[in-house]
Amino acid sequence: MKKIVVIFSLCCCFKTFAQCVTYRLTDSGDTLNCKDKNNLKQGKWTIRIEQLRGEPGFEEEGIYKDDKKEGRWRRYNLMGDLTAVENYQWGNKNGIQQYFYMNSLEHEESWLAVDPKKKYDTIEVPDVIDPYKVEKKIIKVSAYALKHGVWKYYKPGSMSLTRTETYVFDSLYTPIPEKLDKANPTANGTPVTAKDTLPQQPKTPAKTKEMIDWEKKNSKKKTKVRDGATGY
Repeated sequence: MKKIVVIFSLCCCFKTFAQCVTYRLTDSGDTLNCKDKNNLKQGKWTIRIEQLRGEPGFEEEGIYKDDKKEGRWRRYNLMGDLTAVENYQWGNKNGIQQYFYMNSLEHEESWLAVDPKKKYDTIEVPDVIDPYKVEKKIIKVSAYALKHGVWKYYKPGSMSLTRTETYVFDSLYTPIPEKLDKANPTANGTPVTAKDTLPQQPKTPAKTKEMIDWEKKNSKKKTKVRDGATGY
């Protein structure tokens, strides 16, 4: 049984070596930084960028597929501290991206990768009135990584949110305030304005029969009003 496992492992290694024109081996025998006969990056890679012209250096590790980043990638500063966890598809950012500062989460981004082979794509656009209602639209692909979803920003050194932003296919989305009637955004065919949301003045109560009779009875009487003047 052990011989079968060893033979299988050797076959896998030979297959990896065969497709790699250049590569690097770790101390444990793993293959890194493989380039195939077409000079395309394949498999696990570690990359080190030294500090240059004031820009901090970094190291990153992840997987390449046909020279494009795929799946989860991690980035570290040259001291070994984690600074970013990014996710890729087709070489573009896809899903949640996390960025760290001084060992605490600084902010999160949300991206949507688009297949670069597509010139057009079908997307679901939320309704501006009801965000739970969506409409399918066909768009021309002009970018292959779009801001899409909730972006979160945190107070340094804690997990307290300072603000959030919501993007829908690269556009900042501002939902309608909860106090407005989402189901009826217009009144008598006229769009609701800020004036419509101001508090209304209290209505004057209707006059009773007794009040009307008293006004009729005293309407012709002259009532002398004291105004503070002297010398009557």
